[in-house]
Amino acid sequence: MTSPSPGSSITLRVEVDGDRVSTAELATIVAETGAEVTGFDTVESSHHGTVVDITCNTSGSVHADQIREALDAQDGLRVRNVSDRTFLMHLGGKLSVEPTVTLRNRDDLSRAYTPGVARVCMAIARNPEDARRLTIKRNTVAVVTDGTAVLGLGDIGPAAALPVMEGKAALFKQFAGVDAWPVCLDTTDTEQIISIVKAIAPSYGGVNLEDISAPRCFEIERRLREELDIPVFHDDQHGTAIVVLAALINALRVVGKKIGDVRIVVSGVGAAGHAVIQLLHAQGARDIVACNRHGAIHADQTHAHGHLDWLAANTNPEGRTGTLKEVLAGADVFIGLSAPNLLDGDDIATMAKDAVVMALSNPDPEVPPAAAAEHAAVVATGRSDFPNQINNVLAFPGLFRGLLDAGAHEIDTPMLVAAAKAIADCVSDDELTTGYIIPSVFDARVAPAVAAAVKAAATGAEESSEGGER
Repeated sequence: MTSPSPGSSITLRVEVDGDRVSTAELATIVAETGAEVTGFDTVESSHHGTVVDITCNTSGSVHADQIREALDAQDGLRVRNVSDRTFLMHLGGKLSVEPTVTLRNRDDLSRAYTPGVARVCMAIARNPEDARRLTIKRNTVAVVTDGTAVLGLGDIGPAAALPVMEGKAALFKQFAGVDAWPVCLDTTDTEQIISIVKAIAPSYGGVNLEDISAPRCFEIERRLREELDIPVFHDDQHGTAIVVLAALINALRVVGKKIGDVRIVVSGVGAAGHAVIQLLHAQGARDIVACNRHGAIHADQTHAHGHLDWLAANTNPEGRTGTLKEVLAGADVFIGLSAPNLLDGDDIATMAKDAVVMALSNPDPEVPPAAAAEHAAVVATGRSDFPNQINNVLAFPGLFRGLLDAGAHEIDTPMLVAAAKAIADCVSDDELTTGYIIPSVFDARVAPAVAAAVKAAATGAEESSEGGER
């Protein structure tokens, strides 16, 4: 059974006859099933007995049924109801639309709507760029998906992907004040997706592509970047790359190594793996060995997809061949963006001294973190229940805040690097340890720091472009 999680939290409403069972005994019954009791509230109390709400973290629906059965099996106890707290949070969705202006009287209405709004419409018609300051375009991002590659769930379709996109939009607002909206498309056709996003783009200041399967995601992002005048960002690729680079910058600080000197092995060459390798390469990493399920990618191979051709031409300078386990021997850094349980502690033991391991497959990493920690100096995962969580929420809210504030028309590699460095710099020399190479997702300094760095990089790029045109 997997560990209890807040993602599977339930509340049981239990009737207790008289004083036949104490509250302490109730908590013990629940705890003995393996659940984590997190709350205990008395709802009613009379001479007939009491009604209590017991809140606990479970490992899933089967475990929840076991808890209910354990309570019902006791004399003097009846479970009235079981509420799934995650489903309750999602009732009606997690987003709403609220006006930013107050409509108190007819004068306000005349300015917000007809007839006054016509003056603003005509101003934008004369100068379309004014939409960035006179409409929601100034602060709004489209979170676009077709539901074909939802993290940990795969191809579940657009409707089933909507709760994830709602959550993403909520994170945009919570951490950076960006108004994001889910756009779940009922098509997997590359050209249709490109056409639809181009058609809705006038309402948005940026596009965040999300959970679109590879290799289609590469073409969709490339085309939209070429054909739109607003930033287009594929978070599964570049959000992951930003946070991995930030973590690696600090991990190498801990072990006293330089990115240009280390050998990096990356497991997984899908959307995330490809983008991570590209960003590390841009930042000065020179010895990267990319591995897919067949082993190391090298220049002597032929590939079905263009992104693999790029990897073959720009990585593995020594032409290493073999399986993941074989090429890992002697490496300084392992980055896993692939599948669970590919490695064990003995494999990590073959790496160089003071190795860095980032096993980011979720929910189960490529190597058990405890086993990796026996041999590596620094271990990071994608999970919240281990130190050094690599989480994209450190990147995308602040990134788009900076892009929107700069009125950016595109996003480039220097902006991604600026975001990564800003995240890394949020961990001071005094705070930096093997167990703390990346700030908490709730660190209030992160999003503003990323926004400021990205805005500066975007403004510099815009000024450089304008200077070149003259």
